[in-house]
Amino acid sequence: MADQLLTDANQKLHDRYIVIRKIAENGNRRTLLADDSHHGNQVVIKILLFNEEFRWEDLKLFEREAETLKHLSHPAIPQYLDYFELDTSEIKGFALVQTYCNAKSLQEYIDTGRNFSESEIIQLGKLLLEILHYLHSRHPAVIHRDIKLSNILLNNTSGNNVGDVYLVDFGSVQTSIKARGTKTVVGTYGYMPPEQFGGRAFPGSDLYSLGMTLIYLATKKHPSELLGDDLNIKFEQIPNISPELKAWLNIMIQPSINSRFDSTTAALHALDNLSNILSNDDYNLYYRDIHFSKFKKPLHSKIKIKKTVNKLEIIFPTKTIKQIVGNILGAIIPSAIILYVGYYVLFYPTKYLIGFLLQIFIINYIIIFLCTSLVLFLSSCLLIHLFGRTKLVIDEKRLIVTTKVFGSQALAGAERKIIAREHIWKLVSSAQEYKLVNLKNDIEKTVKPPSLIIWEGTFSNHDLSQYLNQPLTLLERDWLAQEISDFLDIQIIKE
Repeated sequence: MADQLLTDANQKLHDRYIVIRKIAENGNRRTLLADDSHHGNQVVIKILLFNEEFRWEDLKLFEREAETLKHLSHPAIPQYLDYFELDTSEIKGFALVQTYCNAKSLQEYIDTGRNFSESEIIQLGKLLLEILHYLHSRHPAVIHRDIKLSNILLNNTSGNNVGDVYLVDFGSVQTSIKARGTKTVVGTYGYMPPEQFGGRAFPGSDLYSLGMTLIYLATKKHPSELLGDDLNIKFEQIPNISPELKAWLNIMIQPSINSRFDSTTAALHALDNLSNILSNDDYNLYYRDIHFSKFKKPLHSKIKIKKTVNKLEIIFPTKTIKQIVGNILGAIIPSAIILYVGYYVLFYPTKYLIGFLLQIFIINYIIIFLCTSLVLFLSSCLLIHLFGRTKLVIDEKRLIVTTKVFGSQALAGAERKIIAREHIWKLVSSAQEYKLVNLKNDIEKTVKPPSLIIWEGTFSNHDLSQYLNQPLTLLERDWLAQEISDFLDIQIIKE
């Protein structure tokens, strides 16, 4: 009854939208084309029905789609128009209204025998990467999670120009990134990366789905038909594309997220420079596997790792005697100069004022209190700096960073840093050298010790170097990045 009412021509919803026809049906979801009687234009109405197939998870995803579209503004993405409840004796559910694009999907083009040349596939890749860049650059990042032929629309094609591209159906969208927690498996088999089968998705997950979509265009075969037992595509089955494009697609659809491009920017840059991809070691998968997956503990590193199935401990060493002596001498010499200059420059002009203040009884106690506090504060800083030992512990629920002096956290005085494990979603391997552009457009270089930056949610990040008494070497940084990434099963992004 509900289906018939919804799809009947001239059926009016919300006293405004006149149904023209049904576009799609999937479980308890219906997609309708309708006329907006208020503005005289055609719109798309997505409806979630409260029927026997309804699950609360469906409502959560439906509301998330509406809320996400409300905050997006991009010419290649449907625009949010309205949201309302359907509550009659025959129909119960919710409806989302969005702009209508009169265009065919890539799936429809393939089904009608349309062939896409390599040039067109590259054009589509670039246009879709630009859309994904907009989504992934949002705060928080928007991850589509269901990129496939039927969710990509195309119109205004002419000659070798693919025309205008649209990305639709945000029903599986994710706007917060968690490495752990509630598992919601969404997406379409064949297009989904391995991590999505575990209920997790990252920006790199959309790159995988895009790669599979472009492979479908090149082969006219569903990606699942081309997957081998190792979850890699057998590219020898794709004879009609160049080795350069194969190499690019191969990086896009790697089963391990750390072997894919680490961002839409990196993927787009490689696609713009496709002719160099085979000669560039950064795009060589063998090199990438060695660089990202085979790091061992550096020979002279004093960092210790203890690892079990449920716990990872990384213990950073205290400073060596040579470093401690060097630091003390480095502090004494400038301090002596400051005291010498301060005595002759500041003491004589102010000695009479100090003498007068000391005659006031209460001032003595204030000065003693301030001096004592300063000495204790400086002593604590000195102890932590010279003798502090930092430990990073990750268990099933949280990440903890502690600093102890001679085995005592009380002497260190520093509070433990605690991050919920489910909120950790990205690990950034920071650069050793940064290039900055000043106001005159001159490039300036600044050097800082290599470090690891742990992202908590999409706004907060923690630079590991802030908790260490001595900087990491490049080899230590890459080794620890791999250990943490493997344990948390999250992506490493290199700056």
